[in-house]
Amino acid sequence: MTPRTRGALRTVAIASCLPYLILKVVWIAGGTVGIPAGSSLLEHRATMAVANAFTVLLDSAVVVLALLLTRPWGQRVPAVPLAVPMWVATGLLLPIMAGYPVQLLVEALGGTAPAGSSDDPFLDPWVFMIVYPGFIVQGLCLGALFLGYARQRWGHLWQGRLGDLAPVGGAPRVAAVAAAVLALFPAATHLLWALGSETGLAAGRIADRASDFYVLEALNVLYPVAAVAGALLLAFPRGRSLTVKVPLAAAWLGSGAAACWGGWMLLATLAATGDAADRPTALMRLTYAGQMTVGLLVALVGIHYVRTAARPRRLPGVTAGAPVRV
Repeated sequence: MTPRTRGALRTVAIASCLPYLILKVVWIAGGTVGIPAGSSLLEHRATMAVANAFTVLLDSAVVVLALLLTRPWGQRVPAVPLAVPMWVATGLLLPIMAGYPVQLLVEALGGTAPAGSSDDPFLDPWVFMIVYPGFIVQGLCLGALFLGYARQRWGHLWQGRLGDLAPVGGAPRVAAVAAAVLALFPAATHLLWALGSETGLAAGRIADRASDFYVLEALNVLYPVAAVAGALLLAFPRGRSLTVKVPLAAAWLGSGAAACWGGWMLLATLAATGDAADRPTALMRLTYAGQMTVGLLVALVGIHYVRTAARPRRLPGVTAGAPVRV
């Protein structure tokens, strides 16, 4: 990737954050642009101010990451302060990048709208039409920048095939198997909801179900499944000819979406203060908590792989060099 391309992607990524950040700052200041009368957002001003301030920090991190991935000083940043925010950004942006276009497609093909959505709107429709495409642009730009950055700095970590990996110890295998077992619960629950089951859903959520709900629930099945598939391949690589890039990508994307989006939804359910009919049920909270736990376990497997792959190896007749900088 040329410096000019990196600069262009950085500019686009930062510019795509501005509509969201401007709206949030206006709302924190007490403005109601984009919020219709009767919206539940107007009922708890203090709570919404805190939530909006938190999301401003999250989206501002995109600006910092865009600079870090494109400036010379970014190469000197330690791995953890870079990888963790990038993993969180992946987990929060991927469900929007995957879900919003599919929702629009399903709607264009005749999908249903939420019952009563026009009578009790949450936000004006134009807000979603501005903010969500901005998130998609942020994800695409950050993803492209991170791939180029990671290829230059850590490209050696994903070379070769699974069958060439050193034997894996017990801890990552235990984590991978535990993630696979735990994933059965949230995956099954999301699948039931995607197929139309009302089990464990709040009454208000049942009434508001539409095509967008079923799309998101179907995708929520895929994230933990992809994460577990990647973790199992990394933990049990013997005899497999698959390139290392595939399970690493599945583990990174799947674990990020499962852990971070699951954690975000869990936080939203714990903070819910609406009518009793709209309050999340215990099953909803358990599902999001299980989804988050699966993602974190898979992340541990990925961390083990990176640490193992980064160790200097002594080859016959070759003097081991300095440890690889991760």
